[in-house]
Amino acid sequence: MLTTEDKIQNSITRVFKAVFPNTTNHYDTLFGGTAMQYMDEVAFITATRFSRQKMVTVSSDKIDFKKPIPHGTIIELIGKVTYLGTTSLKVRVDIFIEQMYDDSREKAITGEFTFVAIGDDKRAVKIV
Repeated sequence: MLTTEDKIQNSITRVFKAVFPNTTNHYDTLFGGTAMQYMDEVAFITATRFSRQKMVTVSSDKIDFKKPIPHGTIIELIGKVTYLGTTSLKVRVDIFIEQMYDDSREKAITGEFTFVAIGDDKRAVKIV
């Protein structure tokens, strides 16, 4: 039987994306809304991998945009469960910028997303 910590470690989710011009604004940086969409998707995958139950986003908390993400870079999104309640859990998602042709890497965005497990009737159920 896996411990909660084992489940947290096993559910850490990493997704890489290249930032192309079709996802950038007039400043040639990633649209904030696109970054949030990517983050919610990674958070959903993380929550589902942790619980193996139907999960829905119920809130996003304090998304900090620390650095602009320029086109022509690679981003890594990392999702990790940070809190476990009875029917809900929280996932922190960090986005890191990597230059394509050198080893530089820096954190650009951090945010936290809350999910609730639901049953077939769309009502909250206990996370098992």
